Amino acid sequence: MSFHTHVRNAPATADSFDPSALLPRYLESLALVERLHRLLLDVIKDEFERLAILDINAVQALLLFNIGDNEVTAGELKSRGYYQGSNVSYNLKKLVENDYMHHARCEIDRRSVRVRLTRRGHEVRRVVADLFLRHAEGLVAKGVVDGEALEQINAILKRMERYWSDQIRYIY
Repeated sequence: MSFHTHVRNAPATADSFDPSALLPRYLESLALVERLHRLLLDVIKDEFERLAILDINAVQALLLFNIGDNEVTAGELKSRGYYQGSNVSYNLKKLVENDYMHHARCEIDRRSVRVRLTRRGHEVRRVVADLFLRHAEGLVAKGVVDGEALEQINAILKRMERYWSDQIRYIY
């Protein structure tokens, strides 16, 4: 092995690290996160079509799953990470119209509306929970990933989330 091959394959140190070498991997990670989210929505959509539940979309079903037994304001949906999209008021309106969610004015702040799941909303949440349980079992059964690997993935994604949050708070 030549000196140059050894240096090229050596682990990067703080002094020798070339950030541009990391860029393609970083961009691939970003694309994977986005694709995984879109695929998740497609999987949920397919499950609801299979069950002939057609008056709710995947984004709305995931929102119901994330809210669970909580009662929250529309503003809290984003701050608690229950909803990542931009049309929260449209989706809440549809969920209320289709009896998946109940809404009421907050007693303390009359400008604010609190939402919680109805019986139908809890049924949708159970469908999504069952789907996720089947996926978790399938991932392990097919050797795709195990609990330890998922913990490592989650730890890395949480560190990236913290980094991005810090960029918003402290740089701009």
